[in-house]
Amino acid sequence: MGASGFPIDLILFGMIALFLVLRLRSVLGRRTGFERPEPPPTLAEGGTVIEGHAEPVAMPPAPKRGFPAPDSPATQALAAMRGIDRSFDPMSFLAGAERAFRLIVTAYAKGDRATLAPLLGPETGQIFAAAITAREAAGETVESEIKALLATTITDAALAGTRASITVRFVSDQVSLTRGRDGEIVHGGEAVTEITDLWVFERDLTSADPSWRLAAAQSH
Repeated sequence: MGASGFPIDLILFGMIALFLVLRLRSVLGRRTGFERPEPPPTLAEGGTVIEGHAEPVAMPPAPKRGFPAPDSPATQALAAMRGIDRSFDPMSFLAGAERAFRLIVTAYAKGDRATLAPLLGPETGQIFAAAITAREAAGETVESEIKALLATTITDAALAGTRASITVRFVSDQVSLTRGRDGEIVHGGEAVTEITDLWVFERDLTSADPSWRLAAAQSH
């Protein structure tokens, strides 16, 4: 014990404890290479990654979705479809139909036969191909842009054996026009127009191919 009566060994123990705390803190503050890496920014929230940061993207508003009345024959047909294919879900089907609608409208305007082929049934495939060939021969080009998909509704459904058929009404705002060889507009116009389409999609529910294909289309 020192002259002052204060225990020197207590001071030494305190200094040693402080050294150990500081040393432990410095070790815990380092990365050793075994830590789980920080997850990269994802697109789960609908953003795009720019220089490591997720930037929000303005998403178009979702269309209003509609389904047949609960006691209608169409609803009964939809339930029967699920009985054959347990993975079938009307809401998921409608979301897929909306994506197909955008793809088909855009691909038809561009004359993109490769994109159209797996989306169309045999008869509609021939009709679309003939229309594209005819306008190419005439030197015409189509400009079509979906400004907004306002509403999508399953209006009818039917089941013949395992062959399913679903009719969807699409209401959209579009700019659609056809230009002649000289670049002048020969059909349609540059104004945004509300267009209603009735499309029929078909699929064999027992097929290993999960794709629904456009079997008929009508616009008005």
